[in-house]
Amino acid sequence: MVGSKTLVVAILAMGIADVSVSKAVGYSPDANSLRTLPQYLHYAALHNVGLKAAFQEWKVAAGQIAQAESLPDPTFTYNYFTEQMLTRQQAGLMQMFPWFGKIEARTDAAAAAAKAAQRRYDTARLELFARVKDVFYEYAYLANATRIARDNVELMQHFEEVARTKYITATATHPDIIRAQIEVAKLQDELVSLEGLRGPTVAGANAVLNRPAEASLPWPQVEPGRTPEVNRDELIAVLRQRNPELQAAGFDVERFAREVDLAQRNFYPDIGVGVEWMDMAGGMSDNNGDDEVSLGVQLNLPIWRRSYRAAEQQARAAARRARYEQKQLANDLVSRAERTLYEFEDSGRKLRLYGDVLVPKAEELLGASEAAYTAGTVDFLSLIDAQQTLLEYQLQRERAFANRQQRLAELESLAATELPAGATEDRAN
Repeated sequence: MVGSKTLVVAILAMGIADVSVSKAVGYSPDANSLRTLPQYLHYAALHNVGLKAAFQEWKVAAGQIAQAESLPDPTFTYNYFTEQMLTRQQAGLMQMFPWFGKIEARTDAAAAAAKAAQRRYDTARLELFARVKDVFYEYAYLANATRIARDNVELMQHFEEVARTKYITATATHPDIIRAQIEVAKLQDELVSLEGLRGPTVAGANAVLNRPAEASLPWPQVEPGRTPEVNRDELIAVLRQRNPELQAAGFDVERFAREVDLAQRNFYPDIGVGVEWMDMAGGMSDNNGDDEVSLGVQLNLPIWRRSYRAAEQQARAAARRARYEQKQLANDLVSRAERTLYEFEDSGRKLRLYGDVLVPKAEELLGASEAAYTAGTVDFLSLIDAQQTLLEYQLQRERAFANRQQRLAELESLAATELPAGATEDRAN
């Protein structure tokens, strides 16, 4: 049974997990043409150094199993001595065997540690994917915000031309032109700020992807967003069952329980079995020079009971700590899921509000305001106010979309699964 554990963990530690991640996406994108989210995820899975470190940690833990189930090295002794011109040789071989159950307890503890390391690798992979999605949608928001700001600069420049035309025909005043120029300058400044933010945003994405900070990234291409159906109770149940970080804590509890068992067995002696050979040629003995072979048994004497008792108490304290940490981790994960679910639902509500109601109404208001200003029934301030309202609502819509996708990525990372999809949102970028 111990051998099967070693075989399973060793096979897993050879890199099958990394291969499955690659096959899940199905292609290897060019580092200079990263545009879509699947390309980002695939590139990060292959190149992120933090994930590679977690994988190596898993392999380190897996390598401990074979060491734990091995016997200690046998001891070989050899003596050569002379006595009154006579020579004599003596050799011995001794193998120590731990007390019954020690190897099993030690191996089970190592196997549990390897399983915990595997789950922590899974946690690192899920957290990496969540980070990649976070930077991807943040970059996508910046792209859309920059586009909206540029469109609004052009729109305000158009309004300036309208004001100039009305001023020439004496149907508008010079302050209208000045107000338009002020708004153009303000919008251009916002556009410059957004364009300047691209460098730090790209550097953050490159850090996750393990690329040079100054490496360029094209604007991302965002596919239509999913609108998953999230049930609170089902989410919490799936989290408790599938979250790899929580599973790793469970294997830690198992490992420390086996270490308690191992500490209890230190009160019993290890047994050594050996054989000794002596060359009696030329010796003054009654066996006429025949070689002598003897078998022997050796026991260590576990007399320092106080030390063993302290080790057992230490192991029990570590086991209690692991159980408490597992319970606290479960509480923290549930609390985090509750907060993230609220933010996900809140951003979804705002996205529907801005996308379905406020932005269309603001576009309608702006069109009506421009027509009314051209006809001379409203002043230029009303037109500017309508334009500013549309700009704010457009940015809020894009922010809500990015927030929702980022919170969805966090929820799926916590639940270690893709949440069931509802309708697909068809929105223009």
